[in-house]
Amino acid sequence: MILLVRGDREYLLAPGDELQTDLGVLEVPEDATPGQRLETHLGEEFVVREPRGPDLFNHFERTGAPMMPRDVGLIVGHTGAAAGDRVLDAGTGTGVLSAYLGRLGASVVTYERNPEFAEVARRNVKLAGVEDRVEVRTGDLTDELEGVDGFDLLTLDTEDAATVVERAPDLLVSGGFVAVYSPFVEQTRAAVEAARGVGLSGVETYETIQRRMDFGERGSRPSTAGVGHTGYLTFARNE
Repeated sequence: MILLVRGDREYLLAPGDELQTDLGVLEVPEDATPGQRLETHLGEEFVVREPRGPDLFNHFERTGAPMMPRDVGLIVGHTGAAAGDRVLDAGTGTGVLSAYLGRLGASVVTYERNPEFAEVARRNVKLAGVEDRVEVRTGDLTDELEGVDGFDLLTLDTEDAATVVERAPDLLVSGGFVAVYSPFVEQTRAAVEAARGVGLSGVETYETIQRRMDFGERGSRPSTAGVGHTGYLTFARNE
């Protein structure tokens, strides 16, 4: 897949696809390369760009509120997720976190209870080009915990995350990390108490808030368009 970009317009297409807009029609060459400039039949120019993580995020199918890139970044930064890691994930949703981790080179097994959501996640994973590293399973992780171990990272975005956190010492390698995302304080507290209860170390929780800056003629200040809260992230580590 490639992006065709012109100003604030952006189209995700495959080689051979045809772009039809009010600026004209063009067929994407099979050998289109990043940086190449293509013209529509009306002479309007688009630039070819190779999609990266944020671009794919913008073009993924949605099944609700996806995990935001800011949260993905905190998870990667706090856990050191890297190529070669084995990741166990629950609450796939749109598949944003799994796709990002797969693009880092991690091997991900992710569980999604809703069959429709799981199918959307599979399509997004394929769009991201990581279907060979990310396996989307339809089901409840809590039903599959027996005999599962050896993971470097456990990531959870489910209401019953605390139940899985209680099994973290058996699921993770020594030094492996847990990352729990929740939009609610009550679920976050339950995850924290579960982590402490099974002896995980370095238990810490952050609220993720991001404010965009506005720069205008009168001056510069944070945007007034909302606080920018997405949720709470709890991290802990296996001994």
